[in-house]
Amino acid sequence: MNGVVFETTTPFLVFSIEIQSNDLSYHQKYSKRQEIVYQLIRHLHENEKLGYRKISQKLNSWGVKTQRGKLWFNTSVSSILKKKRLRDDRIKDVRNQVFEPVISKMEVIYYTFD
Repeated sequence: MNGVVFETTTPFLVFSIEIQSNDLSYHQKYSKRQEIVYQLIRHLHENEKLGYRKISQKLNSWGVKTQRGKLWFNTSVSSILKKKRLRDDRIKDVRNQVFEPVISKMEVIYYTFD
């Protein structure tokens, strides 16, 4: 086989797959304290029918501080309820959305190797 080179043709099956997900970033859960304060505010608002100002006054009179150790205001109470609702909607509608994978058309490509 002095200097004889054999050429070979090899077939390859080629295709692509596209996968999409909204669940790629870390999902931080509420702390126990945040969950308890949220449930307390929600109970006072929905079951006791108290307004935001009355809820903030009750929380301050009970000595409950905000996450940053400050006093409660009606805007901070409404913010807690609003942000939790928006967060839950985002998780349900965006983060947990399921996408079907997209597979391209398959084709055979022949490569010749010297």
